[in-house]
Amino acid sequence: MAEAKTKPTTVTFDQFLATSVDAARHADCRAIAAMMQRATKEPPEMWGDTIVGFGRYAMTYADGREAPWPVTAFSPRKNDLTIYLMPGTEQFAPQLAKLGKHKTAKVCLYIKRLSDVDLGVLEAVVSASVSAMASKRM
Repeated sequence: MAEAKTKPTTVTFDQFLATSVDAARHADCRAIAAMMQRATKEPPEMWGDTIVGFGRYAMTYADGREAPWPVTAFSPRKNDLTIYLMPGTEQFAPQLAKLGKHKTAKVCLYIKRLSDVDLGVLEAVVSASVSAMASKRM
């Protein structure tokens, strides 16, 4: 069976910010990290080169194999801050309607910058997402 490509690394969150993230995005990244740490009670952990994850759960692939994956995570991509809501974004549609400027995909919430959204709504969505994953946590 194939092994998951994205795995935890030994790079720290601070090292990642210092070497891989534009300085203009540092404050937003730190704010999102603090929000996710409050929700999970777990420290940030780098997954691959660009994903900052918090907590772990056993993700089940379509073929039935399982692999660890963050309960919640984010990645400061070139165009957007990508926030991973593992239960899926659809179930948070009512809250996301109040969030502000954003886009969504299956488990991804895309925002340009935190100043574009209501931080209280974002924190509530992240917390609800983490709570929805409680039974799957490792």
